[in-house]
Amino acid sequence: MVCLVSRTGRELQRYNNLGCRQVVGCIPYRYKKGSDGNNSNELEILVISSQKGQAMMFPKGGWELDESVEEAASRESLEEAGVRGNVECKLGKWTFISKRYGKCYEGHMFPLLVQEQLELWPEKNVRRRIWMSAAEAREVCKHLWMKEALDVLVERLKSPQQQKKEDMFCHVF
Repeated sequence: MVCLVSRTGRELQRYNNLGCRQVVGCIPYRYKKGSDGNNSNELEILVISSQKGQAMMFPKGGWELDESVEEAASRESLEEAGVRGNVECKLGKWTFISKRYGKCYEGHMFPLLVQEQLELWPEKNVRRRIWMSAAEAREVCKHLWMKEALDVLVERLKSPQQQKKEDMFCHVF
């Protein structure tokens, strides 16, 4: 059973020592199924629309005091995109200024290998989700820091040797 309500409010939000709000996101991905039903090597990335507009991005939101960074990443993917899966080794940390609010944010991004796509999810009525190629996702994504995280993911997935090396150090944040 899935909770169909998103968390709201800022009472539990985390801030770094510079006062930047900490946000966490995921890049949901999967490998396209071939005509034989098996996974191909063709990577697909899930992008979502912003709540109040047509801008496309990856699921992300506030990292709260009562959860780990991985739990926050998983929660945001479920709430905003309606997908569940395996949160993998962190792609990086970016500091950016919000164009909308002019405030400092610290963004942590993770890959999410999608295992399940839900028909109903908390933000279904306010977001669209679309699977596309990595190149298309990079083109439509609104945020530079998210594009950079996607570049890191694509490079990681291209190199099995690099993937193994990073998996060894995945839980060092």
